Amino acid sequence: MGLLYRTFAKPLLFRLDPEEAHERGVTALATLGRITPLCRALEAWNRLGPKLHRPVKAFGLEFPNAVGMAAGFDKNARAWQAAAALGFGHVEIGTVTALAQDGNPQPRLFRYPEQKAVINRMGFNNEGSEAVAARLATQPGVGRRRIPLGINLGKSKVTPNGEATQDYLTSFGRLADYADYLVVNVSSPNTPGLRALQDEKPLRELLGALSAANQARGAGRKPLLLKIAPDLSWPQIDAALGVVAEFGLAGIIATNTTLARPGYFESIGQAGGLSGAPLLRKSTQIVSYIAKATGGKLPIIAAGGITDPAGASEKLDAGATLVQVYTGMIYEGPFFAAELARACAERQRVGIGR
Repeated sequence: MGLLYRTFAKPLLFRLDPEEAHERGVTALATLGRITPLCRALEAWNRLGPKLHRPVKAFGLEFPNAVGMAAGFDKNARAWQAAAALGFGHVEIGTVTALAQDGNPQPRLFRYPEQKAVINRMGFNNEGSEAVAARLATQPGVGRRRIPLGINLGKSKVTPNGEATQDYLTSFGRLADYADYLVVNVSSPNTPGLRALQDEKPLRELLGALSAANQARGAGRKPLLLKIAPDLSWPQIDAALGVVAEFGLAGIIATNTTLARPGYFESIGQAGGLSGAPLLRKSTQIVSYIAKATGGKLPIIAAGGITDPAGASEKLDAGATLVQVYTGMIYEGPFFAAELARACAERQRVGIGR
């Protein structure tokens, strides 16, 4: 199916503006998600066979395979129900903010096919946590899904950093009931000042408040994860890991997009976060660093630069528990996850890596 995509669908989609192509993709998957018999047939086709099926267990959840859809594709919970049909083992929606917002001015999404890369400065465009919660209330809930659903939370652009904690708490309160796990995203480069929340003091305030709200849910507590940027220094990562440990977060996602402009991109003047193949090595280095710093005890979801099975294996070898893709799917097609899941499962079966 990947060959069909690259031969026929990809050339057509790449003639479109990147954001228009994205919206068409979301609409197509939303439509697929409403055709239950077709979804089940595709899911069966893409499901790992008995020799390869080894569910991955992390932060109290079970994942049918190691490959997830990263946040950024399905911002408003429109299309996630089709993810299992494409071969994904989990899906993360968002980023969702407390307030609805349009995001940054267009154009704000740029493809670089030869480099298998994307630069985006979307700016958390989404319908807001109240609207997303209302949509999720009409969809299969916790315990009735084909695969786990994560919800990625961000800060509204108009909210000053001094009021960020309440902004996140508002979204948490609206969305926690619908999540299998939640992610605190303080690492997008496209909301002014957001990455300052990764500094130790504001991060402690934010995660402390969210952890307290989560603990107050009692039996309804949800795994809470932190998503970090690839542009942090090692001491900054150490500080973030200290806060994660202090409040007992369930895991970490490494990493978001980068502001760095390596190689070819030194001469590219587009602002925003760079994703895709140029991010692979840096992201993997951070995964490896976190795994060693935590003695392998903190579950890591690795994202950044995976455009082929070797990239996914590299992340797992570095210490990741799960991987996520988005940019790779743009270049390799909607069934890229199924290809990666098979490769990761085969790697585990033959005992390669950790």
